[in-house]
Amino acid sequence: MPLNSSSVFIRHLGLVPYEPTYQAMQQFTDTRKADTPDELWVLQHLPVYTLGQAGKREHLLNTGQIPVHLIDRGGQVTYHGPGQLVVYVLINIKRRNWGVKKLVQALEQAVIDFLASQQIIANRRDNAPGVYVQERKIASLGLRIRRGCSYHGLSFNISMDLTPFQGINPCGYTGLEVTQLRDLGIRNNFEDITNQFLSYLLYNLEFKHEYP
Repeated sequence: MPLNSSSVFIRHLGLVPYEPTYQAMQQFTDTRKADTPDELWVLQHLPVYTLGQAGKREHLLNTGQIPVHLIDRGGQVTYHGPGQLVVYVLINIKRRNWGVKKLVQALEQAVIDFLASQQIIANRRDNAPGVYVQERKIASLGLRIRRGCSYHGLSFNISMDLTPFQGINPCGYTGLEVTQLRDLGIRNNFEDITNQFLSYLLYNLEFKHEYP
């Protein structure tokens, strides 16, 4: 059963393939009504590369046997795989009078705040959405707004095989390095990290009005 926190449903989907989840996001967004509660879908994906609607195939270097999906979010190419926390953000931003920039900043700040709680200094970059630790990317963002509602969301590298990132120019940047919590010395259980992070995410998305 989904959990409810200040009118948001949190669905823990586990390890799932990409394509049916993508289609479900689109269907949810297309059929939701003005009073439909917002949802966060919390999951991991089987290995997949996704290329945004303005994505350039030149950033696909050596994808091997990993499938590539062309999708309708913003941004270039990224990789999803087991050990990476993905949160899809299905929010009616028109209803709350938010713009895309405010949503992006809230998602980034949730990651920055969580990392700060682990004594890790992180930052954002102008014109390059996401969160970085020592110039290495640890979290990526990609969104689509349709009918005033957002879908897609963020991916946060926790404890995964980072090798597939070498098969692409991550987010369209040649030579961009990535990192993850495990390599920064945080080896907590994935489920515990997920639950801790969600507290910061709920706060920054204004579903929860107190610090974790």
